[in-house]
Amino acid sequence: MTVLVYEDFGTGRHREASLIRHALGSAHDEELIAGLAGGIGFMYFVFEYSGRAPIATIVAQAHPEPWVQVALRRLHVPYDATRATKPRWGRVRAALDGGQPAFCVVDRASLPWHGADADGDAEMIGADPHTIVIAGYDGDDLLIEDGAEAPYRIDREEFGAAWTAHRKGRHQLIVPTGPPEGEPDVDGAIAATVTRLTGPVLGNHFDVNFGFTGMEKLAAQLRDGTTRTGWERRFGGSAEHFRAGTGRLYACLEEEWTAPGATRPLYADFLDLAGRPEAAALLRDSAGHWSRLADLARTAEPDSDAAQRRALFDECAEQVDRSLELERRAVALL
Repeated sequence: MTVLVYEDFGTGRHREASLIRHALGSAHDEELIAGLAGGIGFMYFVFEYSGRAPIATIVAQAHPEPWVQVALRRLHVPYDATRATKPRWGRVRAALDGGQPAFCVVDRASLPWHGADADGDAEMIGADPHTIVIAGYDGDDLLIEDGAEAPYRIDREEFGAAWTAHRKGRHQLIVPTGPPEGEPDVDGAIAATVTRLTGPVLGNHFDVNFGFTGMEKLAAQLRDGTTRTGWERRFGGSAEHFRAGTGRLYACLEEEWTAPGATRPLYADFLDLAGRPEAAALLRDSAGHWSRLADLARTAEPDSDAAQRRALFDECAEQVDRSLELERRAVALL
């Protein structure tokens, strides 16, 4: 017997917002859900591993709070959140039999339709929280929503291995249990976005990598031509490293952990819904600069010479500066 609790699949503008929207019966706009879940943010780190190119990572959406729980809470949708030492298949099946989808956080690289990424970043991406929805089952197979136009089919035990592999989200199960019990908390969501951009976010020394200070750090390291943390030394010394750095800039601003344009256009639409058109307009302008930066990175020639790379890094830093100035004005309005 096949049990499928909804039939609306596929990613709109943002993967996680689409997951939440479908799981709730598409009763809310994707823009509203994305804004309530946190909308925009900024995190910038460069991870270094022996024997390989550094990995630049930007998270342009709200982070590190989990999108699903935050969105459900601000929508006032009741839910059960449980953790266990092993997969609780009985709870999963009971939720689905009751018409409720089940959100899980898994190791992305352990899912067969993702696997190890071709660019060699599997150890980073696989360790990052990757939310999916168990939307149904067919015997011992689970039907998984993960951004495609139809659910993926996976054996329960193989899915269990992916569910176990991500330690921070191991066997976490989030099940909505009823309809909304109040109006969406739009003002609270906007206030949280302001705090996320102005800081502190974590309350420790890593806060310099978040929000506006994270943007300042990115611009400074793009311009830095002398120290080991500057982009010229980290990513400008070889075609391999240059391609790794520029590839990550594009992916992180347009494709991964974001909606296109560093999530800014999607959040601007949320602000329009919330009656904040002036701030929305500023963020759309900022999105143009983030996308310009991403396009510069995407079209950069790996075989360019040192002078061309220096010019590219400087132009990228200029785009960050322009976005930062616009977003400071937007936050002042919010």
